[in-house]
Parts: sequence; structure tokens; C-alpha cells
Amino acid sequence: MDFAYPPEAESFRDEVRTWMSGHLTDGYRALGASSEFGTGDWPVRLAWEREMGQGGWIGLSWPKEFGGRAATVMEELVFAEEYARCGGPTRAGTFGEGLLGPTLIHFGTDAQKDRFLPPILKGEQIWCQGFSEPGAGSDLAGLTTRAHLDGDEWIIDGQKVWTSQAHLSEWIFVLARTDPDKPKHKGISFFLVPLDQAGVDVRPLRDMAGGQHFCEVFFDGARTSEDLIVGSPGDGWAIAMATLGFERGTAFIGQLVRFGNEMDRLIGLARDRGLLASPVIRQRVADLKIGFELMRYGLYRTVTSVLRHGRPGPEASIGKLQWSQWHQQLGELAIEMLGPAGLIPDTTGPVHDVQHGFVFSRAGTIYAGSSQVQRNIIAERVLGLPKEPSA
Repeated sequence: MDFAYPPEAESFRDEVRTWMSGHLTDGYRALGASSEFGTGDWPVRLAWEREMGQGGWIGLSWPKEFGGRAATVMEELVFAEEYARCGGPTRAGTFGEGLLGPTLIHFGTDAQKDRFLPPILKGEQIWCQGFSEPGAGSDLAGLTTRAHLDGDEWIIDGQKVWTSQAHLSEWIFVLARTDPDKPKHKGISFFLVPLDQAGVDVRPLRDMAGGQHFCEVFFDGARTSEDLIVGSPGDGWAIAMATLGFERGTAFIGQLVRFGNEMDRLIGLARDRGLLASPVIRQRVADLKIGFELMRYGLYRTVTSVLRHGRPGPEASIGKLQWSQWHQQLGELAIEMLGPAGLIPDTTGPVHDVQHGFVFSRAGTIYAGSSQVQRNIIAERVLGLPKEPSA
């Protein structure tokens, strides 16, 4: 099996490296690759987003007629790999670029495209996603947020939760029920809603790692213009499924690079503390290294599906289940290696990095589809087993 990139992809890699070396300064690199960010570093993160926009690195895969570069899947993979390798920080504009932008390109009106796509490409407008609710997570179609038309405005009432960076965003794309009498998948609509208004209350949630990346968002008579519904009333579920399908899996190669860096840090920690003399520690490190290599080959399998079909297949759930559990095992071993020092919170330096990685890894088996959901997908859509009985 040949894992080499074609010459044109390597040429693109040189372009990425050259631009990054001239623009990714230490101030931007210091932002880090975790989601542990808040209001303190937000101005710098926004500046980096605008820098990316000016360089033409936002909307790589968007069609050229909408301001993108029409990058191939291979080019997207190369960019994700090099971005992680050079220490590129967590992006502020992920939801606008990766989810809303493609949604508007496929389903939005001309006016919506003209209004929202250019500022996303320039890194000047930040979006968040309003899908999950306290009673509608894995069963997203069970959402209860409602919207009704009042003159030339939609009025929205309800609550969203686990809304990443809502307290730092300007707009939110929201799923709300517009026809409660229809089956739950049929009466949902997709709205574009400004956050800076009296009818919206955003409350950050402090996670166990100490960050406030997630939020609750309460809508109490929130308003948005009549023309800021995407598609027609009732089209929201199909549009939302398309929105989630625009993630082509290319970002996972960047994640693999970051996992590789964590693996190297773990081995360095074991070596510095003389722990590799222990056969038990050596075996656990070796098991993690084997797991990492299995993830790498699994990623290539996902890439093959993307190259053939334009998106990951259901087999990608195997990778999600694998890496989320692997990352937790790595964090557990790293904390054990620190000994008593691992139990004392540290705010900076290598000990903090290990502690934060361990605590944040606990969420890996929940977000982006819990392990239970992934196992159901693998059982039903990969292995062809009967569906789990409904409660």
C-alpha cells in the first residue's frame, strides 16, 4: 500500500509551510491547540482568523464562485496535517467555515450568501451552532425550541446547551420547531439568529478542566428576520443532516498529528523519570504506541472513503470510538507517571498540559457522538445487525 502523497499535493504542502512560517508568529502559536480558550485570548484569536482570511486559507474547499479555493480532498488533508504540525491554534471560525458556509452554499438564498459568506471568508464574523438541547442530544429530533412567524419576523423560544463559544460569537444557526403537529422530523426549521439582542441570554458553563467553552443559550422572544430562515419551513431536519455531513473527516489527520505529539510527550516523560525500566510501564507505553499506529491506518481507510465518496462512511465511527478511548488511556498513564504532582493543579507548563489533556479527554467518549451512539452505528450500518429495540 502506497501512503505517499502525489506531487501536486506536496507542492501544495510547500505553499502551506511557506505561508505559515511567515505568518504564524509566536504570539499566535502560543494560543495552543486545545479548546481551552476564553475572553482573555479572544482578540488574538480573532486577529489570527483575519490573518488566515487575508491569506486565502479560509473556505479552502468552497467553490471558487463563492470565494473559496475549490481545494481537493488531498489538499485539505495536507493543510490539516501541516496546520497541526506547525502548531496552529484552535480556530475561532470553525462553525462558520466548516458548517454554516457549505450549508448556505447548498441551501441558502442569494441574499443570504451575499450577506454572510464574505465576512466568514475574511474571518470577520463568528458563528456558533444551536442544535443540542437538555432533552435532545443524541435524539436531536426531539428538540422543543419553537419558532413562529409574527409579521416580518420569526419569534424563537426555548433553550440550547453545549453551545461552543456562544459567549464569543455574533450569530447562531438554530434548529427550532415550527409545526408541533407534524412528526418530529418534519416540523423543524433552520434559522440564522443574531445573538446580540434582548431575547437571547448566553450563560457559559465551566467544565471540569476549568474552561468556559460551552454555553447554555436561552431564547425568550428572540427575533430574527423573516428572510433568515434557510430553506422552507419544515426543511430544517434535512438541512441539518446535510450540515453535519459537510464534515469530510479531513480534520482528523491534524488531530492524529496532535495525538502523535502527546505520545512523544508521554515517552519523554517516562524516560525523564526513569520509568521505562519498569516492564509494566514499558508494556503500557508499547500498547499505546500500537494503538496509535492502528489509528493511523484506520485514518487512511477513512481518507480512502472520502476520496471515493466525498465524505467518510459509517466506518468512521470505528475511528471515533477508538481514538476517544485511546486518548483517555494515554491521559490516565500520563497522570500516573506524574505521581503525587499530578494531583496538584498546575496552571502552566508541562504538568498543566498533562493534567488538562487527561481531564479534557473524559469528554471524548461523549462529544461528536457518544460511544453508545458509535457502537450502534457500527452494529447497524457497518455490520448489518438488527436495530436496537426502542424503549
